[in-house]
Amino acid sequence: MTDTHQSGAGESAGPPGPAARLTELDAEQLDVLRGVGRAWGRVSASPQEWRRALPVDPDLGAFPPAAQLRPARFERLVPLSPLGAASPGEQVDTQEPAAGRLGRAGAWLRRHVLGVPLRSSALVSERMRKLVALPVLSADALSSVAYGPEAMLTVLVLAGTAGTAYSFPVSGAIVLLMVAVGLSYRQTIRAYPHGGGSYIVAGANLGPVAGLVAAAGLMTDYVLTVAVSIASGVAAITSALPALAPDTLVIGVAVIVLLLAGNLRGIRQAGALFAAPTYAFIAAMFALIVAGLVDAAGQDFRPRPTPAVTVTESAGLYLIMRAFSSGATAMTGIEAISNAVPAFKPVEWRQARTTLTWMVGLLIAMFAGIVVLIHLAGVVPRGAETILSQLAHLSFGSGWVYVFVQAATAAVLLLAANTAYNDFPRVLSLLARDSYAPRVFMRLGDRLAYSNGIILLSVAAALVYVAFDGRTAALIPLYAVGVFLAFTLSQSGMVVHWWRLRDRHWRKSLLFNALGGLLSAIVFLTAGISKFTEGAWVAIVAVGLFLLVTLRINHHYTAVRESLRLRPQTVELPGHTTGGPGPALCAPDSSPAAPARSVSEGGENEEVPGEIRHLSVVAIASLDLAGMRALAYAASLRQPVLALHISLTDQEAERVRGYWTLWGDHLPLEIVVSPYRATVAPLVHYIEALHRQHPELTLTVILPEIITRHRRHQLLHSRTAPRLRRALRSVPKIVITTVPFHV
Repeated sequence: MTDTHQSGAGESAGPPGPAARLTELDAEQLDVLRGVGRAWGRVSASPQEWRRALPVDPDLGAFPPAAQLRPARFERLVPLSPLGAASPGEQVDTQEPAAGRLGRAGAWLRRHVLGVPLRSSALVSERMRKLVALPVLSADALSSVAYGPEAMLTVLVLAGTAGTAYSFPVSGAIVLLMVAVGLSYRQTIRAYPHGGGSYIVAGANLGPVAGLVAAAGLMTDYVLTVAVSIASGVAAITSALPALAPDTLVIGVAVIVLLLAGNLRGIRQAGALFAAPTYAFIAAMFALIVAGLVDAAGQDFRPRPTPAVTVTESAGLYLIMRAFSSGATAMTGIEAISNAVPAFKPVEWRQARTTLTWMVGLLIAMFAGIVVLIHLAGVVPRGAETILSQLAHLSFGSGWVYVFVQAATAAVLLLAANTAYNDFPRVLSLLARDSYAPRVFMRLGDRLAYSNGIILLSVAAALVYVAFDGRTAALIPLYAVGVFLAFTLSQSGMVVHWWRLRDRHWRKSLLFNALGGLLSAIVFLTAGISKFTEGAWVAIVAVGLFLLVTLRINHHYTAVRESLRLRPQTVELPGHTTGGPGPALCAPDSSPAAPARSVSEGGENEEVPGEIRHLSVVAIASLDLAGMRALAYAASLRQPVLALHISLTDQEAERVRGYWTLWGDHLPLEIVVSPYRATVAPLVHYIEALHRQHPELTLTVILPEIITRHRRHQLLHSRTAPRLRRALRSVPKIVITTVPFHV
């Protein structure tokens, strides 16, 4: 089954749903489809003759999409009635049967780790309310106060006491940036209520290339978010327990695996799992700030003397700008809520704006409070202990409250990466929808999460984390470049949006976005220039490579879409003489199926052609040129033909039925709606059900297959035929064949 999709600028800004894979035919293709149907009518048997020739009853029932049945706890087997089964209580898996001992072990592990599959109709119930969305989507931004102020101070202390004197002005500029960007993203949510991340906003207002650059910045940032958050969390653990320092890499990779498993279980379960640590961290930070201010009040708020530090640089503008860009990492993740508006419960945009306001307020309060405490306590960065650990020691000693602060900090930093797990797969699915990423990233997994994107993020983050030895200081220079590049393009896009729209209060909205864009651009340029040799070049190169790869993928999908497009010059229409179905489309052999013959232990006794009775099942995903050729090939064999389409939603099924009727309904068509978004497994169940109905039949499953000129492009298309062969290998008298379509 081919896996092409036609996208356009007019599509929804929201992430692709379960039925986004189906190609939508435009007016020209619909006209061509009518013409192809008329051509079939001239050279083929009538639809009634094709139906009478069928040796089976194709209506085998349906998977009930509205069934309120739940499998046992920790199971992913759904108690559906198998198609054509005699026992209605049998369980059907949503994946094709696993082959071999290793495959069965993997299936068992998947079943117990991921849990039960969710129907597509459960998509709305998997959304988040504000109390869950705040910790899930704000963990990245809020937890960054654990390393943002320290990153700023690490640069300022290079100039000694003269440098630390600038901590308040630099922090004030960062707070101003937080306010400006926060207000800007409130405007973005209002303008793009279906999800307006940087990719959507920049692409819609500045052009596709700008959108891709913004997406590249975001994707780089999300990978680094996971790596930096985990590195900082492990640093908090080793500050309290120095004996664990040699196991830094092992701990970090183990946490990535935990995040992977948690997010593969779905949005709601991940939110419930990760909410408590975020709220505990908020409580710990405010307890630390209050305790520190109370101690300072007892000393009339006189700052303690700062320990002597070695002066290596002068306190010039260059140093201050570097400190500003380093401290600005405290606001990474602030865009997460605007990216994930569709993940909220209705009314989505209103819930998202409220959550964003709370997040920005908490972020400013905690960031400012920590900076004030650093100034009053006179602490400076030390390699063996974090700033927060030093402040907690001063306020609480080494008692249980100190342990609570460190544990909460470590937990939220380790789980703050979950923000990236919510947004990275979503942005990747949008890129796949627009043909800039492989189609496989559009697929919703069993738990209504973009599973393939989650796996890719985990692998990329683990590689980055290990490559930089899990050191926060080594990762921070890479961090600010990507996110502030995306901020800059997003806010610039919003300026263009308001300038074009000019609705009520457009000048005020434009001013907020212009200010946010200007400050973000300053941070981006400062970080890119000042930290280029420290590692920022890696992020810049990653953005460039991302842009190159996505454009090449889009070029390939565009070429494939043009090759598959139904056109008058590529399909024979009335009055044309080139291509198209020819005289071979004659009447099928409608003789009744031969009775079942004896079968030896070695296999079927069908060495004589007359002893074989056929049924060709053509599995089609779309009525494009490849699908038309597969149908024509099957009909030319003069054997009974049944077309089969696996629809992921009822709406998709209705659209396919409409296209089929427009074509002329020349062949019998059976549509199976798969409520759990699987395609291969329902196809396997259907073929097995047909085999049970008439075991004497030889079933030939025919699939259109796209063959690319370059082998690397084959990875961008589904591999349905090999999966079918593996799943049906043990079933006798099943033949899998493909009709190649070369592009």
